[in-house]
Amino acid sequence: MKKFMDENFLLESDMAERLFHNHAAKMPIFDYHCHLIPSQIAEDKRFTTITDAWLGGDHYKWRQMRWMGFDEKLITGDADPYDKFLAWAETMENLIGNPLYHWTHLELQRYFGINDVLSRKTAKKIYDEANEKFKTDPTLSVFGIMKKFNVYAVGTTDDPADDLEMHKKIREDGKCPAKVIPSYRPDKAINIDKADYKDYIVKLAKAANMEIKSASDVVKALINRLDFFASLGCRASDHALVTCPHTFVSEAEVNKIFEKKMKGEELSAVEIDAYRTYVLFALAKAYNERNIAMQLHFASIRDNNANMFKALGPDTGYDGVHDKELAEGVSIFFSRLTDTNSVPKTIVYSLNPKDYYTLLTLIGCYQGGGIAGKLQLGSAWWFCDHKDGMEEQIKTFANLGTLPKFVGMLTDSRSFLSYPRHEYFRRILCNVIGGWAENGEVPYDEEFLGKIVEDISFNNAQKYFEG
Repeated sequence: MKKFMDENFLLESDMAERLFHNHAAKMPIFDYHCHLIPSQIAEDKRFTTITDAWLGGDHYKWRQMRWMGFDEKLITGDADPYDKFLAWAETMENLIGNPLYHWTHLELQRYFGINDVLSRKTAKKIYDEANEKFKTDPTLSVFGIMKKFNVYAVGTTDDPADDLEMHKKIREDGKCPAKVIPSYRPDKAINIDKADYKDYIVKLAKAANMEIKSASDVVKALINRLDFFASLGCRASDHALVTCPHTFVSEAEVNKIFEKKMKGEELSAVEIDAYRTYVLFALAKAYNERNIAMQLHFASIRDNNANMFKALGPDTGYDGVHDKELAEGVSIFFSRLTDTNSVPKTIVYSLNPKDYYTLLTLIGCYQGGGIAGKLQLGSAWWFCDHKDGMEEQIKTFANLGTLPKFVGMLTDSRSFLSYPRHEYFRRILCNVIGGWAENGEVPYDEEFLGKIVEDISFNNAQKYFEG
């Protein structure tokens, strides 16, 4: 019987243990896509309680607490911090088999040196120990955390209209031990169907210092801001999409669609997709010209509880997995990009594992250009970033692509306590590859396999985003 989450947690063979401890564990972290708040990095934020650090903005935890039936006051409300923590401890007792059970205990071990199992019985002891650590341990500020976990770089998620002042401050101060890189997230300029679109266009025009009177101007403004982002080190964009837009019409027709929207007229589904296609296609070409990687996140159906969306807003635990078709749209969109050799480095993610075969086989059609793994299937994302989901993504990538060129894990998190998720992924990766070696499916060669593990853990991402 193995001990609960000991040093060989998730490692089921001798080779898996060697690959993790001798190779994966020593590699830096390139967290190329996250939702950390730049101002909190700039100020070297230090949390005051573990409740604030864990429950202040983590909708993964909020969802599970709602499963338990707790009043929203204990989840996102103004209840006493310990009462919230106790509710989370009770939730944890019911999360065996859920990745949050592993992540939470990894965080207790790695940040606080606490090896107790979190439950209602241990909640007060753990609460007091963790809070005391926040007061006294210098490694528990943002900079301390990044140094402790050997974080090489983080890619935040930033709107094109953002002035990036916090990014400038971080660079100028030179105190942060990790590179903090802005990532370009132009969803608000693409989502012409949203109620706040017109207001956003005014904001974008001000940021770009130009008038926006057409869809053509929207693209000009976005590229203006993209160049500004690139001047501050931007190496990636990010787009949240349900499926891939693929309605190609003339520029004149798209400008008419824009005019209709600005007049307050209703747009058809075809018009919305045509506008989205026009803007995304122009940006994809711009990314290619600037060596900026395009990230496309597919298959999320968002804000499904109308009442709670009104009360709490987006990203509060009311999203789900979509099941739209992807193949035709991806094929049409990327085939058009090949007409002018304009396919950028691209990472595609799907919240629905049914899309893995579709995406991996399609992106295999657009590889090349002197870049190994130019198009990637992104790591298991959101509802899929558990043990089974990571194993499925890794094995499917290996079956249909070239796994040694995979750019690896990212946290996609709003929490500074999420870095053990990289360890979690690396343990699973080493266990899969180590298992292949034990079964005679790959050479039993630590040097050979260790290099692959090191590349997936860090080297590939560094080369992909900085090369």
